[in-house]
Amino acid sequence: MSYQKYGIERELVERIKTKLKNPQVKERVKSILDGVTKQELQDRTRVKLLTGQLAKAVNEPLTVKQTDQIVHFVVDMKIDPNNTFHLIKLWGMFR
Repeated sequence: MSYQKYGIERELVERIKTKLKNPQVKERVKSILDGVTKQELQDRTRVKLLTGQLAKAVNEPLTVKQTDQIVHFVVDMKIDPNNTFHLIKLWGMFR
């Protein structure tokens, strides 16, 4: 399943990927996501909060619609940050 099926624009993803090449930005993002659990990634309120924090960390303002699309995508993916297969799957999706 692709993020584009959720209405998330490829241009947005590409801008964020470019920004994450900056080591300082990457470290900010890693610190926000450090310790996040599968249960938290299934909680829409928590995912929405994380999305806002991450958008601020990469200096990428998101509309309400974009935020909702990202939250919907993350919850539907049932991501387990401790499952290597899940992380590889995500890596392949965003390469």
